[in-house]
Amino acid sequence: MSAARPPRFPLALDQMGRTGTPAKPRETLRPQRHLHEAAKDAARHTLPQGLGLDSVQVRQRMVQRLRAEGIRCEPVFAAMEQVHRHLFVDTALAIQAYEDTSLPIGHGQTISKPSVVARMIELLFDGAAARASGHLGSTLEIGTGCGYQTALLARLARRVVSIERLRPLFDKATANLAAWRFDHVRLVYGDGMLGHAPNAPYDSLIAAAGGDELPGAWLDQLAVGGRLVAPMHRSGGRGQVLVVVDRRESGLVRTEHESVHFVPLKSGIV
Repeated sequence: MSAARPPRFPLALDQMGRTGTPAKPRETLRPQRHLHEAAKDAARHTLPQGLGLDSVQVRQRMVQRLRAEGIRCEPVFAAMEQVHRHLFVDTALAIQAYEDTSLPIGHGQTISKPSVVARMIELLFDGAAARASGHLGSTLEIGTGCGYQTALLARLARRVVSIERLRPLFDKATANLAAWRFDHVRLVYGDGMLGHAPNAPYDSLIAAAGGDELPGAWLDQLAVGGRLVAPMHRSGGRGQVLVVVDRRESGLVRTEHESVHFVPLKSGIV
């Protein structure tokens, strides 16, 4: 790959203040894991003989495993075959990039398992707006992280706005995405709990952190026909599940899906 060029997509350093307070059957999906476990596993994994990290066969093998797990979203499979996941993780962990595992990206955060990313985007594609248009439309991502999911969304949506509250990760994602030259992606350094009103409403909203309740700003910024997918604590119970909210003409409809385990949703910027 040629050297990264300066990013051509517009970047916004929105200094959203510390408003609000931190928000407190299929096999359980666990996008997060202990960081030391991921680091130890890196030394034990090897690629199939004759396949390098840049080989399309490596990404196709990852997609085949996701198919075997029951995911059926062809658009996300096509995106995953094009986006090189190993470019979004540290070099020491790149050997594990195409396994179905989460990996540390620094600052107490991880890049989610490919199966979790695929499942959440699959749920977005089941929304009314996506079914009608064949794409995710205007999309808001809460929690840019290292930028891998952002790169997938960029291949599936008309426009992507992605918010990251941790400045080091915002800078990392900016660098990681620069070479892809996505003109329709906007990265925002700000408080994800506030959403991003200047570009609302959104046809799709996806979050990479979970709390007790969905922020009102997310629901307010969801377009009619739009769909939100986020990890939230189970209604009246313990543990997290994937929560889907559809905005219809008649109001909001919420459904709960499989169990997950994401980092806590927090307010403010760091």
